[in-house]
Amino acid sequence: MIFFKIYTTALEITVAEQKTHFGYQVIPTEQKAERVASVFRSVANRYDVMNDLMSFGLHRIWKRFCISHCHIRPHDWVLDLAGGTGDLTQHFAKQLGEKGHVVLADINTAMLSKGRERLLDAGITRPVSFIELDAECLPFANNSFDCIAMAFGLRNVTTQEKALMEMYRVLKPGGRTVILEFSHPTSSPLKALYDVYSFSVLPKLGELICNDQASYRYLAESIRMHPNQETLKSMMTEAGFEKCEYQNLHTGIVALHLGYKF
Repeated sequence: MIFFKIYTTALEITVAEQKTHFGYQVIPTEQKAERVASVFRSVANRYDVMNDLMSFGLHRIWKRFCISHCHIRPHDWVLDLAGGTGDLTQHFAKQLGEKGHVVLADINTAMLSKGRERLLDAGITRPVSFIELDAECLPFANNSFDCIAMAFGLRNVTTQEKALMEMYRVLKPGGRTVILEFSHPTSSPLKALYDVYSFSVLPKLGELICNDQASYRYLAESIRMHPNQETLKSMMTEAGFEKCEYQNLHTGIVALHLGYKF
């Protein structure tokens, strides 16, 4: 088991007063990475417990669905991007043979450390390495990975278009990128109920379990600010991916996006 720290930042764009969203707030672009990092440092120790509580355990089903669409082969090299506490990596590692490898990558030290602990506790010592990095500037050569998976991380990236272009660059020809992310419900009655839950119940759960209401309010807001299904599909196409498609889970609360490189 190998641990690397390769922390890189995206190339700066010399445009005055670049702005982006942090939840519903509009902030200078250069502040977002640290603001997001602060959120996940705060919740890292209780992150997995909160995932079960917030989703009523459904996140496990969503992630299994994601893994099933990765079609991992024993010799593959896999990038689990924004992999956090390593849920996907655990499954990938069990599917890989001696020539395969999975890289668990995240921008947040606390989340990555928690992921490393969980894999060690599960007895998984190979074929895994850990790298702290920025999804907007991946420190890998072109055409490095057979599969890239990103579960519930894209909405926290400052410039999602850059991250998608980087994923395309490091994906091998014939490879696939699988993005699992909260999305936009297709049912109006469900959307109304979902809003009540997200902005009334979720922050209170965060306060009760993590003593942190603000971080879970941000998470709810970040979901609402994330591009809808068709917009993200178009963004993947513009980044170079082909045969882009998506599948809604639980009427669009979550969507799985697929893109290929030929």
